[in-house]
Amino acid sequence: MMNEEHINQNDQEYPYQNIGLDLVRVTEAAALVAGRWLGLGKREETHRAATEAMYEALCQVNIDGYIVIGEEGRLKERTLLETGQRVGTGRGPTVDVVVDPIEGTNSVVHGYPGAISVVCVAPRGSMWSPRPAIYMDKIVVDGEGASALVPECMDAPAAWTLALIARAKRKAVRDLQIIVLDRPRHYDLIEEIRSAGARVLLRSDGDTAGSLIAATPQGGADILMGIGGVPEGVTAACAVKAMGGAMLGRLAPQSEKEREAIEAAGLSSHQTLTCHELVTSNQVFFAATGVTHGPILAGVQYHGNEANTHSLVIRGETGTRRIIHTKHGSLDKKVGWRY
Repeated sequence: MMNEEHINQNDQEYPYQNIGLDLVRVTEAAALVAGRWLGLGKREETHRAATEAMYEALCQVNIDGYIVIGEEGRLKERTLLETGQRVGTGRGPTVDVVVDPIEGTNSVVHGYPGAISVVCVAPRGSMWSPRPAIYMDKIVVDGEGASALVPECMDAPAAWTLALIARAKRKAVRDLQIIVLDRPRHYDLIEEIRSAGARVLLRSDGDTAGSLIAATPQGGADILMGIGGVPEGVTAACAVKAMGGAMLGRLAPQSEKEREAIEAAGLSSHQTLTCHELVTSNQVFFAATGVTHGPILAGVQYHGNEANTHSLVIRGETGTRRIIHTKHGSLDKKVGWRY
């Protein structure tokens, strides 16, 4: 069953190939494998299995893909999806690719909600790739709050930013709900938000999923704030841009070693970028499949030799958002899916 919030009837007139449904098959493949590891407590094995499944599925997509932010930072080993790896058949458009076989690995490992599998694609050279940076500070809102999000928000007290966004959304500050990752580095931010009178929604994991919630109108939260990973920041920018929301991002090194590496690479931890600068092209595709149940996407459900998945694909050029429910039959024992 497919529910289309908006479908541009002239999709075929665009010269850039519509590969959204192909990318959904990629995230489905990773999610189907990852879901089998739910609650087993094996982090490396879980992410490695999902990485292999995603790579095999990507190799079947008609793109000439180049991974601009890969998996080496998550597994701390050589992987099939590391930065610089070429993916796809090589017969399609030349594109940048950002992947996250499991966004929220700890949620899968420990049986928490909200984990998803993600892949983003945009024309070659259009995605920001700030190697060797690891962390970045982010603020994400939906289209209604976009006009209030100005670069000064990154340095202003949280109360000032919340007041601007509340005004744009025609709400009281006390009505706002703010997603923040539950990390020690956010203790001061959380207290600022609470002191301003807004409500905090803590997430144990899942930066991209949190951004997706904040960027979705009536998605269950008004804003995402705080420091998370750079890969998640770029994937979030793809989704936010395609959905018409707004985002600010800035590198936020969490150690002296990371700070020195950023400076050596000629990068700045003071420059604030919007989602349009993080991803410069409108020809962006974002695909995600739920691994564990969350507010936007349901998790994988297994029934013997069959499984059900719940996915989202967004095409930035047309604003198309598709929610896709898929029933998979004849699950392969090795990789978890067969088409």
